[in-house]
Amino acid sequence: MRERGRTRRLLGLGARTGGALIRTRMGGQADWRALGEALFEGLSELKGPAMKLAQIMSQWDDLLPPDLAEELARLQRQAQPMPWAGIRRTLVAQYGDLAAVFESIEETPFASASMGQVHRATTRDGETLVLKVQYPGLAEVLESDLAQVRRLMRLGRWFKVPQARLDALFEELAVSLRGELDYHAEAEALARYRARYAYLDSLVIPEPLVELSGERVLAMRYEPGTPLRELEAGNDALRQRVAQTLADWITEELFTHGELHADPHAGNFAVNDQGQLVVYDLGAVIPVPEARLAAMMQLLEATLAKDPMAMDEALLKMGGRQGQGAPLALYREAAEAVEPLFRPGEQDFGDVRVHRRLRELSPKVWAAMDRLQPPADTLLLSRTLNGHYWNLVRLGARLDMAGRTRPLFARGHA
Repeated sequence: MRERGRTRRLLGLGARTGGALIRTRMGGQADWRALGEALFEGLSELKGPAMKLAQIMSQWDDLLPPDLAEELARLQRQAQPMPWAGIRRTLVAQYGDLAAVFESIEETPFASASMGQVHRATTRDGETLVLKVQYPGLAEVLESDLAQVRRLMRLGRWFKVPQARLDALFEELAVSLRGELDYHAEAEALARYRARYAYLDSLVIPEPLVELSGERVLAMRYEPGTPLRELEAGNDALRQRVAQTLADWITEELFTHGELHADPHAGNFAVNDQGQLVVYDLGAVIPVPEARLAAMMQLLEATLAKDPMAMDEALLKMGGRQGQGAPLALYREAAEAVEPLFRPGEQDFGDVRVHRRLRELSPKVWAAMDRLQPPADTLLLSRTLNGHYWNLVRLGARLDMAGRTRPLFARGHA
């Protein structure tokens, strides 16, 4: 019965959003705000795959219409929490008598997401923890939900999104969601990252408590912090320190360890009272093969050289360019758009002119998708890097990207 109810809501959501798109087509002017509000209303109740899809979409700040992107971004900040009764049943299944383990558990979550929500708790010994609790029954309905979301994603054709892009996005979504259900893997990732970055005083990774964790509950030591989004108008010196930490961390992840934190929405990051960057969620960590990284760096180097033929060669090597006729004019425009961030010396990620050029370029990118069809692993990696880029934008980062990339290019030629 519960599964049929979810299916009906997903199909109903598809009908409502499809109807909005049809009205848009017939009436001319697109009401992206209204469409976003309809998606927010339906997806925040559904949790799981449908909501995760919207969160992924909301990170494409440079591709979606601003009104639609803002409504989808609300899903990261204002997701409706699951009622306490269902969460309590999951906790009882994990711990038995809650009073024997915890002095108290806050019934109101302080964070809600697509796959679970986080509750503060105090142990009988007086230690403050956080419990990440998977939504009840989610594992049982995941595959059914994914099938319905695949139908819902057909609406992407209204945006002229190629089927190959939709298929790649769906595969990314499915792999990500199946992985995020595995709390044992996330606990292992937390432990691995804590050991790896123990030397880095500017970064904090919460400690997983294996003895209190299970299949559907992940216990961690509480690490308080101010959400990244709330720093946008804050102290500039602090924002620059945090931006440096974030950029250094991403670079080391990729080029030293060959993996990447792949859920970059701003709600997964905070800054504590000591000015340290806190990373809350490691449910999605992806491997980045050396060959894939080398190909992406080849593309970046060709882009900065403003060499469209070399850009096309790099895209072909990545499997990201198909069909006849390289869109050389588009390559040239893309190179002109990103070049300012890689000029010598510190460059301002808050420079709206760069974002404007990227946003203006996006319709041309969509129009060329018959030739630009990135494979799923490139789509996930590029989306992740795009999300981290926008976090740097929100921080108003000023970084010497030319200085950062020069040794990486040299390494690729060694």
